[in-house]
Amino acid sequence: MAESSRIDQPIRRGRRRSGVDQEFFGRFSERIARFIGSWTFIAWMTVVITLWIVWNTCMPRPYRFDQYAFLLLTLALSLQASYAAPLILLAQNRQTDRDRVQYQDDRANTERLIADAEFLSREIAALRIAVGELATRDYVRTELRSLLEELEESRQDDKSSSPSGA
Repeated sequence: MAESSRIDQPIRRGRRRSGVDQEFFGRFSERIARFIGSWTFIAWMTVVITLWIVWNTCMPRPYRFDQYAFLLLTLALSLQASYAAPLILLAQNRQTDRDRVQYQDDRANTERLIADAEFLSREIAALRIAVGELATRDYVRTELRSLLEELEESRQDDKSSSPSGA
C-alpha cells in the first residue's frame, strides 16, 4: 500500500503497515468520537438507560431481563466506555497531528511575514534617508530667491558705483 502524501498529516517512518487502511480507521474513529461528544448521543443514552431502568423495575418479573442490581446495564456501559475511550484518544491524536502541522505552517508564515516586515522597514528607512538628502521644492525656491536678491543687490551696486550713472 502506497503511503499517502497528505499535507495535514505528519510523515511517519519506520512503522510497518498493516492490512488495515489507517486513514479510513482514523476518519471512522473521529466520526464516532464526534458523535459520542454530541448532545444527541447524550440524549439517546439518557433515553436508553431510563427505559432500561424503568423496564427492569416496573415490568412483571418474567419480563425483566436485568434484575435489580442492573449487572447487564453496568456491563453494557463498561463495554461502551472501553471502546469509546480508545476511539476518542485516536481522534485526539489525529487532531494533535493536524495541529502540529498547522502550527509549523503558521510558524513558517510568521517567520516569512517578520522577514518581509524587516525588509520593508529597511527600505522605508533608506527612502527616508534618501529623501532627507534631496533638495525639496521649498529649499530650492528659497535658494533661488536669495540668489535673485544677491543679483539685484549686485546690479544696484554696479549702477551706483558707475561714475556716469547711465
